[in-house]
Order: sequence, then C-alpha cells, then structure tokens
Amino acid sequence: MARKLFAELLGTFLLVFFAVGVATLMFGFKFDGGSVAAGVVATAFTFGLVLLALAYVLGPISGCHVNPAVTLGAVLAGRIDPIDAVGYWVAQFVGGILGALLLWALFRQSPLYHTSVQGLGTDGYGKASLIHISAGGAFLAEAVLTALFVFVILGVTSKIANAATAGLVIGLTLTVVHLIGIPITGTSVNPARALGPALIVGGTALSQVWLFIVAPLVGGAVAAGLHWIVYPRTEVVVGRSDAAPSPDGDPVKDIEEEDARASI
Repeated sequence: MARKLFAELLGTFLLVFFAVGVATLMFGFKFDGGSVAAGVVATAFTFGLVLLALAYVLGPISGCHVNPAVTLGAVLAGRIDPIDAVGYWVAQFVGGILGALLLWALFRQSPLYHTSVQGLGTDGYGKASLIHISAGGAFLAEAVLTALFVFVILGVTSKIANAATAGLVIGLTLTVVHLIGIPITGTSVNPARALGPALIVGGTALSQVWLFIVAPLVGGAVAAGLHWIVYPRTEVVVGRSDAAPSPDGDPVKDIEEEDARASI
C-alpha cells in the first residue's frame, strides 16, 4: 500500500509542477505572446500530455488517480476500498501542495516574479475568470467537466475496454476538458491541483478554492452513477481475492456470468 500512496503523491506532485507551471508561464508571465488562445492550447496540452505519461508509468502501481475526484468515482464504482481511498486522498493533496511549493520556490528565483502579480495558475470565478463567470456557472462547469473526465476514466479502465489505449484516451480527454474549461474557470477538475496553488497565492484564490474542491467531487460522484447505468456491474474492489476473473480471462464471459448471478 505504501508504494501505491507514494505513486499517487508523486504523480500529483509532477502534474501540478509541470502543468500549473506552464499555466503560470502562459498567463502569469504572459509568454502566450498576447494570445489567450495560445496560452489555453499550451496549458491544455501540458495537462493532457503529463497525465498521459503518468498513466502508463504509474497506472500499473496505483491506477494513477492523482485526483481526489477520480478516487471518489472509483470508490462509488466499486473499484477501490473506501479505507484505501482515504490514503489516496491524503497522498494526492500532499503531492499537490508540494508540487505547488516547489514551483513557487523556483519562480521566486526570477526577479520578474511576484506572487500577487504572476500568481500560480490558480482557478477562479467572477473577476478571477477570463469570462467573469458567476459562482453558479463555475460550479456547473467544474461539475460537468469533471463528470465527463471521470466517466471516461471509469469506462476506458473497465474490463471490456482496451487497456493498451487507456492512457492515451485519458490524456486527450483531460486536454479537451482544459480547452473549454480554462477560459471559464482556469479548470480545476482536480481538488488537489486547485488547493496547492491557492494556499500559496491566498487572497481571492484561497477564498474561492472551496468551489474547486466541492464541484469536482460532485462531478466524480455523478460519473460513478453514470458508469453504473451504462456499464455492467462487474467491477472489482481493489484488494478482494474473492472477485477473480473467469479462468479463461474472457471479460465478456465475466460480464455474462456476473449478470446471470445478479438475476438469480
């Protein structure tokens, strides 16, 4: 279990350091060349590509959730034991905070950086949003985007999915989510990604961070509900030895047998 928790901490740390780092360079230091579109695309693809790489590297170890909303979706979908999930959440939040701290320490070595001016890639609504979205609109956007993201993750990691392409699909989905979400809220869809930078920047970012913790968790729960509706109920709780697949390893047969047992 310790290895899984370290993998979650490390993955969240790297995601925040690299992806939030690019967000700060684009929108804080204005390396987007005055083009908001360029900044959005660069940031979105960084988030997606970093997660894509982490999915293949850390996926075999912990599942590479690196996101409390994903872990909540996994719990509600029966993929992971709730007790283990608590450890995942702690590791993810710690990783997000450490990643933000290291990034902040790095930027502070530049005479051009001022926390109150360049910020640290925080999320926001109202005046902190590129389109000045309301709190209600921001909550809806974060919940919907997270629901899509977590639903895709649960789908591509199900027994009937192609595991070889799961990381690619997950990474591209996060990219798409950021392409639409950055102009609206900055895009959290990840409470651990939102909390770390907000703690350092403080002010408005910290006062608004509750929304970027709660809304993604709501989205994760909605995704789990959709998963139960769309997919056969054959998921296995991590750590259970009594839920092994059929001897021939045929996922379709597993589903048919599970459905047959459920109808008895």
